[in-house]
Amino acid sequence: MVLESLITPLCAEERPWQMFFLGILFSLVGVGFSIWVFEGQSSLVMVFLIVMASTPIVFNTMKLEEKKDELEYKETYLLKEHAKALSLFMFLFAGIVFTCAAVYVFSPQEKIDALFSVQTQAIMDVNSRVSGNVITPDALPLIFLNNLKVLIFCILFAFVYGVGAIFILVWNATVIGVALGDFIRSQLGSFSAVLGYTSVSHYFEAISLGVLRYATHGVFEILAYFIAGLAGGIISISVVRHNFGTTKFDKVLLDSTGLLIISLVVLFIGAVIEVYITPLFFV
Repeated sequence: MVLESLITPLCAEERPWQMFFLGILFSLVGVGFSIWVFEGQSSLVMVFLIVMASTPIVFNTMKLEEKKDELEYKETYLLKEHAKALSLFMFLFAGIVFTCAAVYVFSPQEKIDALFSVQTQAIMDVNSRVSGNVITPDALPLIFLNNLKVLIFCILFAFVYGVGAIFILVWNATVIGVALGDFIRSQLGSFSAVLGYTSVSHYFEAISLGVLRYATHGVFEILAYFIAGLAGGIISISVVRHNFGTTKFDKVLLDSTGLLIISLVVLFIGAVIEVYITPLFFV
């Protein structure tokens, strides 16, 4: 397809920042077609359209990483190589978040209600689990377990569907984009209520506050999900290539186990930051 031919995994790993703009393009196409053709179900159709556009580059990147695992490389070298793929995924994710947040901020309310209804309900459900919408130290086990559940889904989806984790990650990108956009709109609304207008500087201030609020811990959580999804995808591709029971598969399994352990550590760090650091700046 046209979108698939825009970039190859090798080029993307060499210049991962390009995936940010590709994420914007995928998201704009998904938003446009979902509103145009499936307006009543656009909040979910948008996610599927972005997943469809992202699947080729994600799948081909995982195939490339699985081939690296089969070669006689040291584990430290493999981790460096996997880091290239992870940076590619993170830039893609950031592009989707950026687009969803921008569409949320600048769209009229009736379009927001139609386009992001499911994401908004998901955010309300998450907030309802935290008493008073305030995160306390007691919430650490709950937050970590909820994030761990998402991580397990990423592993299972990646193993069963190869690139199935991309669905969960795109879904989370749209939810985070909506949360970020809602925060920016509320901040701009506060400025307008106090000052009677909103200047360009207040736009930048609201955007900066929103990014900092979700990036402080969100970067660690999303990185953990991508690491887990990469591990599950690598195992899945190795099985499909009939390497099961061979020394190549043992090497792939060992490398993937290391990735899973790293993902758990990164996920826990993200939960600790969300509970103990983020509330210090954003009440």
